[in-house]
Parts: sequence; structure tokens; C-alpha cells
Amino acid sequence: MMIKILADSACDLSETHYKTYDIEMIPLTVHLDGQEYKDSVDIKPKTVYNAMREGKSPKTSQVSPQAFKTIFTSYAEANQPLVYFAFSSELSGTYQTAKMMEQEVKETYPDAELHVVDTKCASIGYGLVILRAAQLAKNGADSSEIIDTAIYHAEHMEHIFTVDDLEYLYRGGRVSKTAAFVGSFLKIKPVLHVENGKLVPLEKIRGSKKLLNRMLAIMEERGTDFSNQIIGISHGDDLEKAQNIANIMKEKLAVKEVMIEMVGSTIGAHSGPGTLAIFFLNSDYK
Repeated sequence: MMIKILADSACDLSETHYKTYDIEMIPLTVHLDGQEYKDSVDIKPKTVYNAMREGKSPKTSQVSPQAFKTIFTSYAEANQPLVYFAFSSELSGTYQTAKMMEQEVKETYPDAELHVVDTKCASIGYGLVILRAAQLAKNGADSSEIIDTAIYHAEHMEHIFTVDDLEYLYRGGRVSKTAAFVGSFLKIKPVLHVENGKLVPLEKIRGSKKLLNRMLAIMEERGTDFSNQIIGISHGDDLEKAQNIANIMKEKLAVKEVMIEMVGSTIGAHSGPGTLAIFFLNSDYK
């Protein structure tokens, strides 16, 4: 029986991807104007970004235990193998909740083939890992091969990103108030990456043109064989900027395939409008 792949909404994949690769998605929750919304189901990123531009501060919360229990139980009852690849455990409690529910369901269904895996990735970096796993599942791979390959893919997935306004990261507790103020005052843009699932600052750049050039330089330094991998770009409601950097990649780095998606509501609520991120496999990937 084909293995089913489950992802959460922080992977920022489109509905087309879910349908094409038969991926099931479980949404995190967005809180805005006193209401709760299921990410990418009841609310779209554009709504969140517009609210943030108006000065509002949307919040997010992890997937509930009951939601995981319901899904895991349904697959256990059907004797259908399921692998859930989770959003980084360093950025959300969703993975830990899923692990608890996996164990609880297995107390009732000890033979259930349920697996919960921490990708330590986010946004399209996470999404590319999901697509790799789903391709293997579609080709009939067993759960061990899918998990081992996806974990290896995740471990070599680079996340290089910047935000347009440090104030949003400050609100989310990612930078200090002083850093946010000084950065905004001096027009300094941060370059960050993900290391062991955590957001880690890399550099501070002054000027938008220098920023994009530096991001591409880091990609060239860290990456390899761009013509044989899908490069991911996610943006905080700035498609023009994303397409611009994609065109430069194709021209300068011989990038063959680029996937552009908007940063979803869950991550966008913390990174804000104008976020730009690039995702690629690093030079250690074999």
C-alpha cells in the first residue's frame, strides 16, 4: 500500500502541489481581529500581510492535539501507512504535539504504521522536502526509504532570507527592540538562515541592491549543481522582487528550475510583508 505523506501548512506549498502529489495537509491556526482561522484554508497570506501593513499583529498557534489524534486514528483504523513531516520543532510546538498523539494512538493501535519526523525546515525549504518525500511515495518507496531520503534532503537544505522590516521579527521575539529600532533607522537589512531548525543571523547589509547581491553570493558559496535541483523562492507579498531574483539566478548561476510561492500566513505573521527567502541544497549534498 502506498505511503501517505502528511505536511502542515508551514510548508507553504500550493493546493496544486497537494493535489498533484496526493499530499494531505494539516493547518496551523492564525489569530487575527479576535478570530481564529485555519491557515491556508480559512485565511490567505494576502489578508495577513494587509492587516500587518495596517499595524495589526496577527498571532499563530500550533496544530491541536485533537486534530492530530483524529488524523492518526483514521489512518490507523484503515491500516494505511502515514508519515508526517513536521515544521521545525525549534519554531513551533507542532512536532512535539504530533509525537505525543502518535504515541497515544499507537497505544490503541500498536501495529499502526505511523511516523512523525522533524524536518527542522520552514517555508519552501520544508515544502521541497515534502515534495521529495511525496515523489518517492508515489513511486512506491517504503517508509524507511522515504524517511531516510527526506531527512538527508532536509539536513542539506539551505534557508537564506531577509525581512523588509525588523519590527515584525521584534514582535515575534526574534530580535531585540533596540536592534529593530537601529536597523530601521539605519536602513539595515538582516540576512538570516536556519541552523539546526533555528533562525540564526548571518550578516547585516545596508541597501537593497547590496542585499540581493549578497544573498546570491551566499547561495553561490554554499550551493552546488543548481541545474539539477529545484530552487525555492518564497516572498512576503512581493512577487516582483521574487521574480527579479529568480531571473538573476538563471542568468548568473545557471539555475534551471525555480519554484516561487508566497510565504504563508503562519510564517508571514512573524516575518512580515517584504520577506524574501531562497532555498537550495548545499554543496555537501551528494
